[in-house]
Amino acid sequence: MESNNSNTALLVMDMQISLLSRLSDTSVFIGNVAKAIAHARTNNIPVLYVVVGFRHGMPEVDTNNKSFAAMKERMGTGDMIEWMKIDTAIAPLPTEVIVIKRRFSAFTGSDLEVILRAQGIRHIVLTGISTGGVVLSTVREAADKDYRITVLSDGCVDGDQEVHRVLTTKVFPRQADVMTVEEWIKI
Repeated sequence: MESNNSNTALLVMDMQISLLSRLSDTSVFIGNVAKAIAHARTNNIPVLYVVVGFRHGMPEVDTNNKSFAAMKERMGTGDMIEWMKIDTAIAPLPTEVIVIKRRFSAFTGSDLEVILRAQGIRHIVLTGISTGGVVLSTVREAADKDYRITVLSDGCVDGDQEVHRVLTTKVFPRQADVMTVEEWIKI
């Protein structure tokens, strides 16, 4: 796989404190994502942050959407600004873009595609929580949009380790290059 940093961006997806808190020990995972971010910044690769978020009361959520309707029931009146906060260990710089999405895919309900197009990005490198949520949905949609995709296997995590394993070893390789953060740094 050849490297072309001029059209590459690192996507740091759903690394919200509220979502990380649902997992057990995340220190190694956060360390891997921090290492990917540092590498991207050192090599002038844009780092784009993607968070899932809604307006107060979550008017974007339809009752037919099983996953998000349950979330709306639990937290529809909560503080969405607080809920969207990114973990400080991997926080964006003031100049880095934060994209707000409304569903699992980083593209759905967001302006991510406009930002990628404006910057000439054709290759996206994915990190995030969860492998079976944002990463899977973004891989599928990005592949349909003809992006070149790299998934950093140890820069993604899922509450179900078997789901993570199956996706990173069997499903993603059909549409993306899958490698560790260390392997990506060496390219």
